[in-house]
Amino acid sequence: MLHKIFLVEDEIIAREGIRDNVDWTAAGFEFCGEAPDGEIALPLIETTQPDVLITDIKMPFMDGLQLCKIVRERMPQVKVIILSGHDEFNYAQEAVKLGVTEYLLKPVGVRDLHNLLKKVALKIEQEKAEEEQLQQLKEQIAENRATLRERFLLKLVMGAISSSEAIEKSQMLEMDIVAKYYLVIIIKVELHGCTEGFDYYEYQQVQQIVSRLVGNNPDVFLLKKDMEELVLILKGHYVEYLEEEGYFLLELITHEINSKTKCTLTVGVGHPKKRIGDIYQSFVEALANAQNVIEEKGRLGPASEVDKTELLKLDKSVIENYLRCGTKDEFNDLFNAYIQPFSETALRSYLIKNYIFVDVVLTTAKFVKELNGSIDQIIPEINHIETLLMNIKTMDQIREQAQKILVSVLEFRDSQANNQYVEMIHQAKEYIDAHYSDPDISLSEVAARVSLSPSHFSAVFSQETGETFKEYLTQIRIKKAKELLRTTTLKTFEISYQIGYNDPHYFSHVFKKNTNVSPKKFRLQVQTA
Repeated sequence: MLHKIFLVEDEIIAREGIRDNVDWTAAGFEFCGEAPDGEIALPLIETTQPDVLITDIKMPFMDGLQLCKIVRERMPQVKVIILSGHDEFNYAQEAVKLGVTEYLLKPVGVRDLHNLLKKVALKIEQEKAEEEQLQQLKEQIAENRATLRERFLLKLVMGAISSSEAIEKSQMLEMDIVAKYYLVIIIKVELHGCTEGFDYYEYQQVQQIVSRLVGNNPDVFLLKKDMEELVLILKGHYVEYLEEEGYFLLELITHEINSKTKCTLTVGVGHPKKRIGDIYQSFVEALANAQNVIEEKGRLGPASEVDKTELLKLDKSVIENYLRCGTKDEFNDLFNAYIQPFSETALRSYLIKNYIFVDVVLTTAKFVKELNGSIDQIIPEINHIETLLMNIKTMDQIREQAQKILVSVLEFRDSQANNQYVEMIHQAKEYIDAHYSDPDISLSEVAARVSLSPSHFSAVFSQETGETFKEYLTQIRIKKAKELLRTTTLKTFEISYQIGYNDPHYFSHVFKKNTNVSPKKFRLQVQTA
């Protein structure tokens, strides 16, 4: 691709000599215009938008310095080459201050100018490549942040994150979720009047419409669970406002979708909740209400009138007691006493099925967290519980899935209980996790917190965790550094201080040693989903 170049020179012989004797194409340029002074040149330059401007310094009406200053202000991307005589050194100095790209003495030799143009062309191409790369990185960072927000919102509606953790994560993702009340709305999308089973364009159009209507409203968070289901999480300080805002937004969305797409919507609205930790309950209610709407349309038969009555019979403490004290052999007794009585209703009612499994999964998740376990590893079902619910059709499937979840937690519990140092290690890790930003935190300090000598604590910690105290502390700090590099614009030295390193150079050394890249390169990398 040729770059455009414009020439300004008041001496006609010099101007024509440069214009006619330089092989512009060979140098990578297209000659797009010329002028005898800056005043005539300026409107032509604004029209042709050249990549490079060659201009003499001393000219009548508007000299090269005045032209250069105006071009710099209006078109800062234009490269400027100044032509100057030996007696114009002061002018040349001023040109350098104005950010001139190159400087060439008169008389101008064709070969010298040709070499200079190649140099400038290479610089333009490098800058454009860097600009494109930077733009790609910005887009990738934006996509990455969007992915992290989607994951966060999914965990929020599934109840797989504590209130304190949710607030901390939301701050890192620049999402203000703190409010007095919360409300969840589910929007299920379905094609109508379409011979094909799936039309990506139509579903995408629905998502774009909803995204546009939600806009940058700080009180509404949009979760695109999949192409056929969207979730809105609304927050506010008054219940009445929250409900009015929700229904008003739904009216706008429904009107837009009906008038601009081939899709129909099925909507479910939960009840307002006071706590972040109860958002999942509003989500479950919204799911159930959406399902009831579908049932009322005659797709799955009439909704059961005993749903609410049956739900009142559920004893939510049974699962927790079983997890704390039960055995694998007692699962059938638990199932027969807790789930079997609701079997018929559960298979007919999406609401009952939701409550049963949400209770099971969330109670087990809470228990696993108490034991300092990894919820995602021990209960991987937590990340796709709705798909699990949709696939359950028989009582045997209910039994199988409930047993799979509960037994995996019992196995984890038993493995922890057989270790006399479990609680001590848990306390030590909690203390380290809370004080990693203190540059003075030490093994002796943590050992004193768990009433062990430093040497004994060091040996036990290494034996039970498979890593030394220093290695664990370093991993916590590096993990936090990664989060800050991905989710903030803090400089490396600022992050270093925030995670407990007083020496930014040492932090960079430790970070590279643990990740194989420097903090700067890590920030620019594409994070895989």
